Amino acid sequence: MDTDTLRLFVAAAERLNISAAGRSLGLAPAMASARLAKLEHELGAELLHRTTRKVSLSQEGDAFLPYAREILAQSEAGRAALGLNAAEPSGILRFAAPSSFAQLHIMPLLSAFHDRYPKITLDLRLSDTRFDLIEGSFDLALRSGPLQDSSLRGRKLADDTRILCAAPDYLARNGTPQIPEDLPGHEFLAWANVAPRTLIHIDGRRATLDPCKMICRTILDDGTSQRVATVACGGVSVNSLWSVAEELAAGRLVHILPDWRLDDASVLWLIYPRSNVLTPKVRCFMDFLLETLKPVLQRDQMNA
Repeated sequence: MDTDTLRLFVAAAERLNISAAGRSLGLAPAMASARLAKLEHELGAELLHRTTRKVSLSQEGDAFLPYAREILAQSEAGRAALGLNAAEPSGILRFAAPSSFAQLHIMPLLSAFHDRYPKITLDLRLSDTRFDLIEGSFDLALRSGPLQDSSLRGRKLADDTRILCAAPDYLARNGTPQIPEDLPGHEFLAWANVAPRTLIHIDGRRATLDPCKMICRTILDDGTSQRVATVACGGVSVNSLWSVAEELAAGRLVHILPDWRLDDASVLWLIYPRSNVLTPKVRCFMDFLLETLKPVLQRDQMNA
């Protein structure tokens, strides 16, 4: 099977439109249909269901799609290694990231990225629910936490420091905790997991943050909602520093127990499947994010 036909199949699977996929590759609709039919004949499987109204991906096509993308990625990387890709990077790049981080730090950069790389299309999947990188056929993802999965590789973007904060008006009414032992009895904007967390002091002392000893009347699973609710005097919350740096600088939030931090060693990673080669489009986007975001996130750490 040739890579041009695989590229046509991937385009058709992504657009669910064979004619549009063919046009994107300079093929007439009849020629595109003929090439896909030949590929299906070679594989002995129907990859795309076709009706007069729509095209859909078959179960076999869904299973074959990540392998087709991998073959194309390997081919593109091999040509790049030999200096055969003189043209600028192009193609569709599938990227997964937490919605709360993307809204604050990635969305404002899209125009600059597209100005620099006009032939790359970003297919973004943004959710604070974690996607499976390999099953979802993503090229790249942003994740927070230790990089423990041996099937993945990554480059560190920044430390993901988690801090306790609250709104000034909330603290004026309820008092400002001075030590961890002051936290019980305070309103707490909790995550679904309310297991006790360890706090560590700058001198190494340890204490426990136990949500069960606080008043947990709101449970959230989205970082943006967590920040907004905290600003609106919802109570004490744990937030990533990258999420609340602007509110802290503007005085809309107060960093409480500033000498204490959550002892979770979280890191923001740009990760990709170990089996994937770094194609030019992936390398460009990764380098762009490191170039533009790393200084901002490091500055926030220094100002905390």
